[in-house]
Order: sequence, then C-alpha cells, then structure tokens
Amino acid sequence: MNELTSLALELQSFCEQRNWRFCLIGGLAVQHWGEPRFTKDVDMTLLTGFGNEEPFIAEWLASYESRVPDPASFALCNRVLLLRSSAGIGIDIALGALPFEESAVAHAKRIELEPGAYLRICTAEDLIVMKAFADRPQDRIDLRGILVRQGTGNLDWKHIWEHLTPLAEVKESPEILSHLKGLLTAVRESECS
Repeated sequence: MNELTSLALELQSFCEQRNWRFCLIGGLAVQHWGEPRFTKDVDMTLLTGFGNEEPFIAEWLASYESRVPDPASFALCNRVLLLRSSAGIGIDIALGALPFEESAVAHAKRIELEPGAYLRICTAEDLIVMKAFADRPQDRIDLRGILVRQGTGNLDWKHIWEHLTPLAEVKESPEILSHLKGLLTAVRESECS
C-alpha cells in the first residue's frame, strides 16, 4: 500500500474513532474519479460547523504537527488546518460548515482505492463542484480528466449546477460556471467523434 493511502486510512480512523463526519477530497479522489496523477498530500473535508472549530483543531494538533506558525488562528481565519504526518506528508483539513460541504460528506462513498483499502471519498459530482470552484490550472486539468473518465452522460448535472451556482455567486465569479460549461461542451464533442 502506498504512503498516501496508508495515511488516508490513518486519518479516516482518527475521525471515525471520534464519530466525526468527513470525506476525503483532492488528489486521492481525483485518482479514483479522474485521471490518476501525482499528489503529495491528503485532503479532507471535516464538518465542524461555524463557531465549533476549536475542539476539532485541538484534537488534531495533539496528534499531528502543524505546517504553519499559530495553526489554530490560521485554521480559524482560512478554514483549513495545515498539518503533516510523522513521515512529513502534508495533510490539509478543510473545516466544513457550508450546506454544500454537509451534502458532500453525506453523499461520500466508501471506495476501495487499493486492495483492502476502503476510503470515504466524495462523489465525482461533488469533486467536480470543488474543482470548478477552486478554478486553478491544475483543477481544470483534473476536471477534464474526471469528465473524460466518468463520461458526461453518467454524471448528475442537476446536482452539480445546484451546488456550484450559489458558490460561484458568493465568490462573485460567474466565470467559474462558464469555464465548466465550456469544458463540458468540449468533452461532449469529443465523446461524439
């Protein structure tokens, strides 16, 4: 089993022992739903709600080293806790509280990422929303890989647009929607040729 999968199982167990609601996102989810690529960290959404983050942060910091000074303040300000494993692997824990994050965690699926390694990973649709919302160059590459691998006709587009549209509005970035629509059109055209 590779180091990232092993760490993801460790983090999953950490959450499950505490009955925390979570799902794995990011590069590990892309490996399952999209085109596998190199990833150097483990990303997770952990539902903390608004105003109740500190007990979660304290438990993580009691077991894992921070990658930034004043990690609790950084996490509260940026809504992400940046940790590292004992082997030096990055751990990014998004402190989830939005309705979309609650939905993503609720719909996550237990997937066998490697033989015998079952991980709670967000759905392809929720990964598309996250990647489209982040809208960085690597996210666009990941999006194309997800659309190609899953097939555009096999995805729940109603779910994707229902969750992505209000997020793009809050971010005041309507181009997020047009980028995804353009990519969807291009992939659909390639599916037909």
